[in-house]
Amino acid sequence: MELFTGLEAGRPLDTDGRPDKEIRVYDLLDRLEIAYSRVDHEAAKTMEDCLMVDETLGVAMCKNLYLCNRQKTDFYLLLMPGDKPFKTKELSGQLGVSRLSFAEAEFMEAWLDITPGSVSVMGLMNDHDNHVRLLIDADLLKMEDIGAHPCVNTTSIRFSMKDLLEQVLPAVHHDYTTVVLTGEG
Repeated sequence: MELFTGLEAGRPLDTDGRPDKEIRVYDLLDRLEIAYSRVDHEAAKTMEDCLMVDETLGVAMCKNLYLCNRQKTDFYLLLMPGDKPFKTKELSGQLGVSRLSFAEAEFMEAWLDITPGSVSVMGLMNDHDNHVRLLIDADLLKMEDIGAHPCVNTTSIRFSMKDLLEQVLPAVHHDYTTVVLTGEG
């Protein structure tokens, strides 16, 4: 990675050239008085790049999967540990959905204002009509902090899981469902 800043506290001092959707994330976190750390980087394209981000943030970025049912009427954002394998059959059974698949980018952009590679729980702030149901793996809920993108994949932030659950999600009018994934089945 050519561009890679060290860990910084809070929003960038200079926001010129940063997308509005990224700035809106900082505005939300600041309005809620949530402490967060940030690292800027090029788009992480390899696992080595991701490890560099994880090491700098001091927390592993979670895996964010945007899914839908066969009819494309129900949409889900799944947060799970990055090193855990994902098996659609295992999650489908817990949700009572016959078949899950990855949702198309058009739905991601329409409701979360994010693009592939930038999927993040922070995108829920753009889902004003609650089209997307948040699912969080039980193992991730045990983590003290969470790593996420601020709706762009060239920056990563770290803040407490408690702040996500108790402040961010209520502020963006979203609940979550706990799922238990083993990576088997």
